[in-house]
Amino acid sequence: MSRIEDLLENFSRGNVRSLSRLISLVENDPESRDYILSKIFKNVGTGYRIGITGPPGAGKSTLVDNLASKLHDLGKRVSIIAVDPSSPFTGGALLGDRYRMYESMKRGIFIRSLASRGSLGGLSESTVAVADLLDAFGSEIIIIETVGVGQSELDIMNASDTVVVTLVPESGDSIQAMKAGLMEIADIFVINKFDREGAKKFEMELRTVLSMSNSKKDWKPPVIRTVATRGEGIDELIEAIFRHYEYLKEKGILARKRRERIKREITESIKEKLWNKYFMSSRWRDLIDRCVDNVISGKETPFSVVDKILKEI
Repeated sequence: MSRIEDLLENFSRGNVRSLSRLISLVENDPESRDYILSKIFKNVGTGYRIGITGPPGAGKSTLVDNLASKLHDLGKRVSIIAVDPSSPFTGGALLGDRYRMYESMKRGIFIRSLASRGSLGGLSESTVAVADLLDAFGSEIIIIETVGVGQSELDIMNASDTVVVTLVPESGDSIQAMKAGLMEIADIFVINKFDREGAKKFEMELRTVLSMSNSKKDWKPPVIRTVATRGEGIDELIEAIFRHYEYLKEKGILARKRRERIKREITESIKEKLWNKYFMSSRWRDLIDRCVDNVISGKETPFSVVDKILKEI
């Protein structure tokens, strides 16, 4: 614990190496995570969180690199969380995104790759906790890039204040299928690689779909054209992000989002601790095995078993 206290002391002084080590502890050690977050949480709440999501191959990493670099040049303190696919052997991040963020690395922007570790929601389980650390460290803007798993990437909606959904002209054929999921979480749409054939046709299709939306929100998601490899459209994207930020503040939505995020953190922590306390011991595993046998033999149902276990707890 004294080592963690030393790291926290150096963290409070702005030491980046201590930040990196604390993130590793938060990501890999639940006991240390809870202690670390309890110590820094009073400084959490000012960082603005921008989620960048979209299907694989949409150019998210290049977009994030240009966006972060431009925000840095505007005088903002920016950090990046890049959720990478997990190695099937070690479970660690493959770091593919980080190597595509040359401009950000050149400017000294803090970039942290997190392994998705099989999560189907596009984010690592520790993403929000790591964002809290970056927030407490003084990052004004925290950009979170999801791993790119398509329609199931809805975790980003809960982890971010503004969600940017990145699409490409080739997304046209699947836009109807995406309406029920990924399309509905967007605060801003980006059509990246707009120099490709069919880009204007796809933009028209996207705008048509958005015009038919039943959403009663005052905010109507703008559609931004970008060619991230050339830095085109980044200024327009930043302008849209800042407009959305002002909208959230003015309507009181930003405060509500942060309240809901804290509520989810509390709820998830309770679930995790209850599971570890009651169901990771051999006694409870043996009880559940016996209950399964009773269900299979017809003596009980899954529902009566649950009631019995909850009564024992």
